[in-house]
This record gives sequence, structure tokens and C-alpha cells, in this order.
Amino acid sequence: MPGSELVSIALPVRNGADRLEGVVRSVLAQDHPDVELVISDNASTDGTEELCRDLAAGDPRVVYHRHPENVGLLNNFVHAARISRGAFVRWIGDDDRLDPGCVSRGLAEFAKDERTILVTTQVAYTGPDGVVRTAAYDGTALASGDPVERFTEMLRLLNESHLLIDPLYGMLRRGPATGIPRRNMLREDEVFAAKLALAGPWAHVNEVLAHRNWRQERISGVARRLDVPSWQSRLANTLQCRELLAWVRDCDLTADQRRRARAAVLRMYVRRQRRTVAHRSRKLLAMARLV
Repeated sequence: MPGSELVSIALPVRNGADRLEGVVRSVLAQDHPDVELVISDNASTDGTEELCRDLAAGDPRVVYHRHPENVGLLNNFVHAARISRGAFVRWIGDDDRLDPGCVSRGLAEFAKDERTILVTTQVAYTGPDGVVRTAAYDGTALASGDPVERFTEMLRLLNESHLLIDPLYGMLRRGPATGIPRRNMLREDEVFAAKLALAGPWAHVNEVLAHRNWRQERISGVARRLDVPSWQSRLANTLQCRELLAWVRDCDLTADQRRRARAAVLRMYVRRQRRTVAHRSRKLLAMARLV
């Protein structure tokens, strides 16, 4: 793989003027020589536009686009990748940062196997309490040549700690990053991750090369941010599994692979429903004690 391969870092933002400078510095400090930072501004109303235009004027690697009207969180996220030019794309949050070797380490993994569509790395997460947490993922199933083995492993991970792996903030080949259809819905990030697992093998760098801020958010709050109907929060498990089953139905799989993939979705659904029922039962018991 040529050392000058262009890599696009896609940065969707809305009203992030007080957070952007750190992430921009970390992207422009990459040791890979050919990086572009694509900022997609979702009609910010603070000083984001002025800051970004100054950044673009000061460094030709910074590309700035502004939506005149709010297009929604997911649409802006997708747009940031679609207007990029790189053969490889990596999304980044407006208060995240990358270590200097993040891009070059990802490219080195892609060079090992042309089938690889995604390279993830270990991520350090800073919580609201200021504590930094991380975990190493040592599985191998996501590198399998069997799409259903990868898919099953991704569904398993969705019920494990978020610290283990984060495919949305890995480096993708351009085709999967921009070509897989996405729908604005709750847990869309998990659905997209499962679609990526079916699309091709992944590689993982078990080294902290990225840093993110993390806070747990109630599903009703996520619904408001995504501007989806509030009733979806009560049916999130069902809607997610329905979307996954529809994708499995339409994918290029054999009959046996399709059967195995459906079974994996149903196992995840049962596990999540049990967890939801247990959570609601605990809430009811707590309320009963207060009566």
C-alpha cells in the first residue's frame, strides 16, 4: 500500500466551538503524511463556523462544509464521510482525539490483507467522573472469512462492555463507509456495526490509539437527540432486531448462512428482552418499597 494513501478523518459537528481545537490538533498531528480533515457543520449557531473557516484558511488539509439548516445527527455523520476524498475514512467526535500513530497503524493493518474492510483500535474512554477506562479485545472471530461468524461475534459484543471494541470509530475502506445504507433510528450505530461485520473481515490493534469522552445516556434522551418518535424507546429491541433480520434477508448469503444469522439475531433479542424485563422488575420493586 502506498505510503501516501489519502486518509479522510470525518468530523461531524454542531455547536462545538468550545471543543474543536483539541481534536483538530490531534488529527493534523498524525505521522501519516497524507491526511484530510473533513468538517461537516450541522448549521451551528455558536462560533463553530468562524473557527472552522479560520482553521481551513490556515491549513489546506482542513475541508469545511456547512449545512444552512439542521439535517439531523445521523445525516450529518454520513455526509461528513461522503464528501471526503480518501480511500480510507475514519469518523471522529468533536471532543475526541487521536494519538499521532493512529492512522499509520491502521494503514499497516490494511496492508496485511486486502480483504480487510475495517481496522479498530483500543480506545481510552473518559467518563463524567474523570476516570479513564479501557479494555483489550483479544477475539479473532471478526477477522474470519465467514460473514456469519463475524456477525454473530458482533452481536455478542453488543451485549458486552462498550470498552472492548468500537467499530464506528475505526478506520474503514471507503466503500463500506459510504455505501452501506443507514436509517435514523435508535441503536442505529449497533445496526451499522452488524452490517459492517457481514460486509467483510476486520482487523484490530490492541493498543490505545484513540481517546473518547463517554457518558451513559437514557434511551429517551437519545431519541430526542436523534429526533425519532418517543414511542421507539419502548420498542428499541424489537425495532433493532427487525432491522437486522431485514438486512440478513437481503444480504448475499447462502440459505445456511441466512439461517445461522437469523438464529444469532433471535438469541440477541431474547437476551436483551430478559435484561429489559429484569430492569423493569427492579424498578417496580423499588417503587413498591416507597409506597
